[in-house]
Amino acid sequence: MDPATGQRAQFHSQILPRWARRSPKVAAVLPLLYLHGLSSSDFVPALEELFGSAAGLSASVITRLCEQWQAERKAFAQRDLQGVDYVDCWADAVHFSIRLGEQGRLCCLVIVGVRADGRKELVAVADGTRESTDDWAELLRDLRRRGMGAPVVMVGDGALGLWRALREVFPATREQKCWVHKVRNVLGALPKSVHAGARRALNEIIMAEDRSHAERAIDAFAADYGVKWPKAVAKVTDDRDALLTYLDYPAEHWLHLRTTDESCKGRVALSARCVAVRLGAGRGRPRSEEQGRGAGSPAAQLGPVVGRNVAPQWRRPRPCVSVRVVAAWA
Repeated sequence: MDPATGQRAQFHSQILPRWARRSPKVAAVLPLLYLHGLSSSDFVPALEELFGSAAGLSASVITRLCEQWQAERKAFAQRDLQGVDYVDCWADAVHFSIRLGEQGRLCCLVIVGVRADGRKELVAVADGTRESTDDWAELLRDLRRRGMGAPVVMVGDGALGLWRALREVFPATREQKCWVHKVRNVLGALPKSVHAGARRALNEIIMAEDRSHAERAIDAFAADYGVKWPKAVAKVTDDRDALLTYLDYPAEHWLHLRTTDESCKGRVALSARCVAVRLGAGRGRPRSEEQGRGAGSPAAQLGPVVGRNVAPQWRRPRPCVSVRVVAAWA
């Protein structure tokens, strides 16, 4: 009843907009559940206790949402990139645990870029069979065809396929290998008894105040560990130039240039294991083959990843001003 007039009045929710059957938070969690392997027929029994039988989460609703997510992904993959100035890019691959029938597990190739005004954006998400040169080259060539120019710096892990493809498609782009991946690989080649000392020595390189100090720290690391564990030391000395690229740019950007982890693996999984675009589906093994097939196809898997419901909240480079100085510095 309307207290002012005494007449009957229609109820209007102050939480949900008119005709909405799901809250924004519920809508946001649906693609994540789908990525984690929950099939369309499992949503009702899984969520009925939480939201009731009238929550509008039937199998047909989930199917329509999947079609919507795939349409969003298609539009995203065909958008024009002319005039978009990506100064730095981070590239990584995210491996889904969900099996897609005979196709095996999906390898999701993710590229994140930072524009000249400091905004981070998801540049590309594509499916691949593995982190091969052909897969990365096809993705980079597609970006170039749509008008993307060569970034100043590309940050990635030690996967050789990415770097071979980058030299082929964007030869002017400089390479920066991820220190998080590198430290993990170096420690994996050393006995645990020396991990603490080796980690301190590697941190001396990473946190060096300039290139000359980093070079001396690498020489000291090689002198301390090279005789007994030459393979571990070679992982650093063989990639010396690619590991120290970030030192040629303003110190405010070092934190973001020396690793891919903040940008790709943790936020994509986007989250692509979630972009992450780790952009972002979980590590657990499906309980049955039917659950394991999950989304059923790479297109269906990638639809929720690039949909607006799992868009990551990127951290802007420090300081949050124009990073065009990076290009000028080069």
